[in-house]
Amino acid sequence: MKEWIKLKSEHLLDLKIFKARFEFLKNPRNNKEVKVTVLEANDAVNVVAFTPQQKILIIKQLRFGTGQFSIEIPGGFIDDGEDHLTAAQRELREETGYSSTTWTYLGYVYANPVFMTSKIHHYLATDIVLDQATDFDDEEDIEQFLWTKERLLDAFDKNEITHPHTISALARAALLRL
Repeated sequence: MKEWIKLKSEHLLDLKIFKARFEFLKNPRNNKEVKVTVLEANDAVNVVAFTPQQKILIIKQLRFGTGQFSIEIPGGFIDDGEDHLTAAQRELREETGYSSTTWTYLGYVYANPVFMTSKIHHYLATDIVLDQATDFDDEEDIEQFLWTKERLLDAFDKNEITHPHTISALARAALLRL
């Protein structure tokens, strides 16, 4: 494939968690200029976390985009200057009160490569222990559960888990251990 040529960028808005811009590109197939929308955001992390008894930590929280509660795994944005492992450890601790000393990096996916710049880094945390209080962000009110493998599979069967980043992390973890 031929390279697309960037003609210019036009920064639009700072939307707290996103910065919006237009990119003006030249399509090498037809030499036409196109205007596309790009959302910039910090990368994020999520954590597939297992207890010593092999139960998986699941959370439920309101997602403002859909206005519905979502069944997921813990995670969130990486702070400026923070590495993704530190962010994963922090998000697990803040959202659930659990921690772990055993971490495995599972890789990343792009949040939505159609129009976003950010990645979601997936981690596996094993032998988690509840050893601290939660520390929710102002926008969070999280309920947590410890599920068996069978309950998790039942949730997939009933389409109860619909968050794409949770699904991709669980798929990566399944290749290792489920």
